[in-house]
Amino acid sequence: MKDRKIIKDSMTIGLALFAMFFGAGSLIFPPYLGLESGTSWFLGFLCFIIADIGLAFVTIVAMVHGDGSVSGITGVVGKIPAHIINTAAIVCIGPFLAIPRTAATTYEMTVVPLLPDAGILIVSIVFFGLTWLFTIRASKVIDILGNVLTPALFLCLVVLIGAGIIWPVGEIGAPAVENVVKEGVLNGYQAMDVLAALGFAIMIIQVTKQKGYTEPKAATKVITLSCLLSGVVLFLVYCGLTYLGATVSSVYELAQVNQASLIVEITEDILGFKGVVILGIVVGLACLTTAIGLTSASAQYFNGLTGGKWKYESVVTIIILFSLIVSNLGLSAIIRIATPVLSVVYPTVVTLICLSFFKKKIRNVNLYKGAAAVSFAISFLTVLSTYGIAVPVINELPFAEYGFNWLIPTVLGGCIGNCIKSRKQMS
Repeated sequence: MKDRKIIKDSMTIGLALFAMFFGAGSLIFPPYLGLESGTSWFLGFLCFIIADIGLAFVTIVAMVHGDGSVSGITGVVGKIPAHIINTAAIVCIGPFLAIPRTAATTYEMTVVPLLPDAGILIVSIVFFGLTWLFTIRASKVIDILGNVLTPALFLCLVVLIGAGIIWPVGEIGAPAVENVVKEGVLNGYQAMDVLAALGFAIMIIQVTKQKGYTEPKAATKVITLSCLLSGVVLFLVYCGLTYLGATVSSVYELAQVNQASLIVEITEDILGFKGVVILGIVVGLACLTTAIGLTSASAQYFNGLTGGKWKYESVVTIIILFSLIVSNLGLSAIIRIATPVLSVVYPTVVTLICLSFFKKKIRNVNLYKGAAAVSFAISFLTVLSTYGIAVPVINELPFAEYGFNWLIPTVLGGCIGNCIKSRKQMS
């Protein structure tokens, strides 16, 4: 009976995780990556999945083996820097970027193809009204996602991807970009799932305890099974969507379509108007489930940060209202804003996540500080260079062509930091 309960709860949490991770970016970036990559679509997909879901689940595992909080990963660099990094990450996956993007994507990919004259303001009000209703009770979020919304979302995705495999739009053409690996990594950044994992991990750790798994061993088992289930499903779905994009690489040129419209065009080519309706349902459910997860995670973070002074329900309402305003900027504007912000935040967070696995081995806190400081500096200078500001050597560093020019300097920064004696030693 106990094993059956573990399997049942793991399935509920795992399907909820899938629904939360599979959001706006999941429908935008994999198909476009397939279009860019052409015959090299699987290589691009593998780089995407490693930079996205691979690192996201590493993040969850790191938090489970820590104290279950974001500060358990970032706190090693000091209280104030940790709060800055944590808040920057949560803000990115919350009201400034990811949550508004869900509503903007729903409008452009669900409503516009069916009701071209509809205004984004009305759509965003309805969308965030539903998000508020589903999110306001924190204890029910995972069950609503895992048992109700996810099965409907997955069924629609199976129909769409299955039809694309059986009736492909065209032949797979040559890659349209010079570096498929780099494109895969950058698209993985854009999906924001590593940052989202910081918030989602808080949720599933709390829900696991609420379901009676108070012993660390039992809780870890349930969360591990949940991650495996959602990871396998996400792998298959992302692979299918990337393949759909590759099948039109000889039909469309990159300049002809934007990221949001591509999957709409593919679906209409495969299934006609009824396909657009199915896609609309997929997009609506995917974006709604992600908005619910991100809103709840962000609200729980700020509730914990303030020691409960900011009530969960109040923070949910504030996040919803702010996200509603930002969503009216439109999807393209939100993506433009997100690109430089994520390119700076991601490397620092990933660095601290990876180092968190070696806490028992690392005794000098300056190693963390040196690595984090250098990863942030290199990433910041790289973003400046993309805006035409001359930064010597920055794009000549090792692995720059793959989007990892921060990697070797970060290792060196950690080594230098480790050589500097610290008054505070790791316990």
